Amino acid sequence: MFTYLIRKLISAVVLLLVVSAVTFGIFFLLPKIAGQTTDQLAAQYVGKSPSAADLLAVKRNLGLDQPVYEQYWHFLKGLFGDVQYRFGPEPVTCHWPCFGYSFKTHVEVWPEIASRIPVTASLALGAAVVWVVSGVATGVVSALRPGSIFDRLSMGVALAGVSLPMFFTGALALAAFTYQWPIFERSDYVPLTQNPFLWARTLVLPWVTLAFLYSALYARLTRAGMLETLNEDFIRTARAKGLGERTVVVRHGLRAVLTPLITVFGMDFGLLLGGALITEQVFSLQGIGAFAVQAITDNDLPKVLGVTLLAAFFIVLCNLVVDLLYAAVDPRVRLS
Repeated sequence: MFTYLIRKLISAVVLLLVVSAVTFGIFFLLPKIAGQTTDQLAAQYVGKSPSAADLLAVKRNLGLDQPVYEQYWHFLKGLFGDVQYRFGPEPVTCHWPCFGYSFKTHVEVWPEIASRIPVTASLALGAAVVWVVSGVATGVVSALRPGSIFDRLSMGVALAGVSLPMFFTGALALAAFTYQWPIFERSDYVPLTQNPFLWARTLVLPWVTLAFLYSALYARLTRAGMLETLNEDFIRTARAKGLGERTVVVRHGLRAVLTPLITVFGMDFGLLLGGALITEQVFSLQGIGAFAVQAITDNDLPKVLGVTLLAAFFIVLCNLVVDLLYAAVDPRVRLS
């Protein structure tokens, strides 16, 4: 198990380096390949009609005139230590971990992202609990009673949940439960440490709305997996030995279905931690997703790069956890 863990950790670190290099190249190498000059890139950080001297100073201070590999190495060093930038008479220090420095708003990227992580984490964690519990439970009950009214009704709702776009269900939930029937009043995000009750009340509607999409998918996956597993020989053997139905379903049937569910959950949860763009926009939550949308709108490359790398980190981390859960669920994975 220890060797398996070390191997997966090394793979995760290498993957993060590859993702950071590819992401950095997308923002700083592809524009040059497409024909954008360093003067055009530097012009984004100065006023209108800049002089040649102004452009030269910006390129020199920001390192835009350096080769891309030197700029990338400078960026990597910032992830593990302080970095200084010059964009004026005095140097500016970007403190560790430096995910970049916005020369449009003149702020460090990481503190802004860090202040929004609790919002996105609260949204993702709450929604994940709702969709896993509701989706898996619905799928198991539907598989145990195929063709029943509950099965047909739940799968119909699941099909609607998968088909309807998030911006539609979110807007519909707001119109129904906030404006038509003011059950959940619209308010700003309240931190968990400040008031747990208001924290939950603020996020209940986003949780349910976001979980509706994912729980529908998990219900269909669980139902399909359980229907296939319950017809296997080892299930019939377990029943023939006199084991209770709950033991057969949970310890033998559901455990065999967990592997594909864990895979999907790792990807979904990692993407949500990187920013639930549509949900945060619909419910006016100032999380990482809203931050990314604003950065793209402002064409602020350091902020976009920082969010992209953070999202990649969460996805790689969640996949690492998924690999470890594989080993816990199925010991044969450790030998692969």
